[in-house]
Amino acid sequence: MADSPLTALQPAGWPAPRGYSNGMMGQGRVVLVGGQIGWDAGGRFPAGFVPQVRQALENILAVVKEAGGGPEHIGRLTWYVTDMAEYRASLAELGPAYRAVMGRNFPAMALVQVVALVEPQAKVEIEATAIIPA
Repeated sequence: MADSPLTALQPAGWPAPRGYSNGMMGQGRVVLVGGQIGWDAGGRFPAGFVPQVRQALENILAVVKEAGGGPEHIGRLTWYVTDMAEYRASLAELGPAYRAVMGRNFPAMALVQVVALVEPQAKVEIEATAIIPA
């Protein structure tokens, strides 16, 4: 994340995280992005978990861009998935889809399974926090 204005926090002696950061630090305007699901502007869901993740990330980025930021400003993502087994089975496809939207920016992340999301077709919802330099 050399181009990021945020600094990854890595406590000494901890194993290096893969695909996320343990913590992020930065200064600037904080942008709080509400949970985004994998539908497009017309309310249509693509088929499958990975396409929904990619669309949810694109939706997050659209909100962050409204504040003048990009993926390098996103310091935290919280993922809610309806099927952890589907998430785990999709890891090989998920990495390239993630990087296509987010680049090699790996913020602090949490991932939890939930029973359901508000929209019945939604397989994932992702919240984000961005810090955009003032």
